[in-house]
Amino acid sequence: MRMYDLIHAKKSGRALNGEQIAFWVDGVTTGAVPDEQSSALLMAICWRGMDTAETLALTLAMRDSGHRINLSSVPGVKVDKHSTGGVGDKTTLILGPIVAACGLKCAMFSGRGLGHTGGTVDKYAAIPGMKVELPEAEFIAGLAKLGFANSAQTADICPADRKLYALRDVTATVESIPLITASIMSKKLAGGADALVLDVKCGSGAFMATLEDATTLARSMVDVGKSHGMKMKVLITRMEEPLGWAIGNALEVMESVEILRGQHGSSVLARMSFRLAAEMLLLGGLAADLDTALAKVQGVVADGSAFELFKRFVALNGGDASSLDDFSRLPQATRQVEIKASQAGFVQSIDSRALGILAMELGAGRRSKDDVLDYGVGIRIHVAPGDLVAAGQVLLTLHASERPLPEIEPEWIRVSNQSIPAQDWLLGTVE
Repeated sequence: MRMYDLIHAKKSGRALNGEQIAFWVDGVTTGAVPDEQSSALLMAICWRGMDTAETLALTLAMRDSGHRINLSSVPGVKVDKHSTGGVGDKTTLILGPIVAACGLKCAMFSGRGLGHTGGTVDKYAAIPGMKVELPEAEFIAGLAKLGFANSAQTADICPADRKLYALRDVTATVESIPLITASIMSKKLAGGADALVLDVKCGSGAFMATLEDATTLARSMVDVGKSHGMKMKVLITRMEEPLGWAIGNALEVMESVEILRGQHGSSVLARMSFRLAAEMLLLGGLAADLDTALAKVQGVVADGSAFELFKRFVALNGGDASSLDDFSRLPQATRQVEIKASQAGFVQSIDSRALGILAMELGAGRRSKDDVLDYGVGIRIHVAPGDLVAAGQVLLTLHASERPLPEIEPEWIRVSNQSIPAQDWLLGTVE
């Protein structure tokens, strides 16, 4: 079997069989297939696509390229959640303790951020002392003890995905739906959970800019997961502006804690997190309908048990749990700079991508994987689309270090004299 023949077949629009795909992925893992041939095949896939059988074969080959987690020693259904990524998305920090406090096992592996979107692992790392990459035995022990475990993906899980993603990143093939599906689902299937709730972001701040593309991606991942016995539910959510008031790692921990304490309950971030948690309870069999599931979620927030479980999770993994009660113990920026409205009017839009890049330039994110983060810097957003603001009102507060500030752009938050209709955060579901 030759890579040349696989590239030519896909370039010509023909489907690859499971044996051919396994040959390619094995060669990627071992280094037997050179990068230029993998890059050529990635571009052919991006151009010609893959059918469901091909996408499943690619997913399973990538899953089997490394170690698979076995959670069978922990009784009960294990549920995972994944988001396709967005600026200010901290739902994992909020919903994990909630789900576990409701009595469902929540096992999650998360990633580090790169570029304008942040990573869950980096938010946890902002908590002093917190260990974010757990050996498998510690991960399973923590899941059994608390009902909730979260760790950075270790190097031995899906190594083929790591190599292929690096190539996709430099060959303009990141947005291919079959390749996104295989990348996400290979890691989820390797993680050992029985059920998965997916949050597919849609809009100018997401990979999928249109509802049609987001729905296609959601259906692709559901088809792959269900064909391998995993229970699945997808929420398609709006990603035009940042999610929540905080962008930046320690700031996002603070906002998450505030929601777990019962604050900001009517915010989009809280409602989205609660709905995702409720869907996890439904897949795990802990509620018969959505209203019951939401009542359970709100109950463990109201009685404080979700927040207490979060503190126990942090302490179990070496973190300073007292920093969740006293935010001064979290990393802090050395200065704050206010960005004010130049005119009165209604907030028309908040540029999610631009603010994500701004946070990265402040030091909260990475341009390359080797960059060192400043956990205290970031952005606090004081307004939302539709808000009426006065001239001179503070729109943003930049939490910055002493490094020179990026140039201030007036289009980060657009204000005009026209009001705008409210936008629903939930655009659709797929199951």
